[in-house]
Amino acid sequence: MKNAKPIRILVVDDHFMVRMGLAASLNVESDMEVVGEVSSGEAALGAYRKFRPTLVLMDVRLPAMSGGDSAAGILREFPDAAILMLSTHAGEEEVYRALQAGARGYVLKSVLREELLHAIREVFAGRRYVDPSVASVLASRVGHRSLTTREIEVLHMVAKGMGNKEIAAALDIAEATVKLHVSHVLEKLNVKDRTEAATAALQRGIISLG
Repeated sequence: MKNAKPIRILVVDDHFMVRMGLAASLNVESDMEVVGEVSSGEAALGAYRKFRPTLVLMDVRLPAMSGGDSAAGILREFPDAAILMLSTHAGEEEVYRALQAGARGYVLKSVLREELLHAIREVFAGRRYVDPSVASVLASRVGHRSLTTREIEVLHMVAKGMGNKEIAAALDIAEATVKLHVSHVLEKLNVKDRTEAATAALQRGIISLG
């Protein structure tokens, strides 16, 4: 028999089977109830308004609008929203951005079921929960200088194999400006060349080619 006031959960994930699996796993808990499921970040705010869940389980990587951006949108309208990010990735930049957006926790999809249930209950209770393996990745970010939006744009193009002239044309800026941005990127990521920069950025979750 379920409690009078279970944790009402909204699941946001673009994979149908993941949503179904989470719903089936969580609904058997006496203190949990999945009240809504949506497949995109854009739909999450509308679903929050409709279902008024007490916790949102949000995938980090969603098509079009990211989980972090969606979380930020929900929190602008509902500052007390409890959001737990769920991801297959532990890239430091993704973790950092999600927590900066206001999410109370971050767990990996590979986490054991009991640990996920524990994370949900912790976040619902108003506490923060970050998967230990994710916490160690986040700690490594300390001391890293953040890239600007333009530097990330340039870095993304570098990772695609584009040269300075191509990048300059694509962004409608001078080639010398591109070289300056690349120089700043190498310095901030503490790498020696463009290949290392692209590799480091992908590993840290700063960019994604998916």
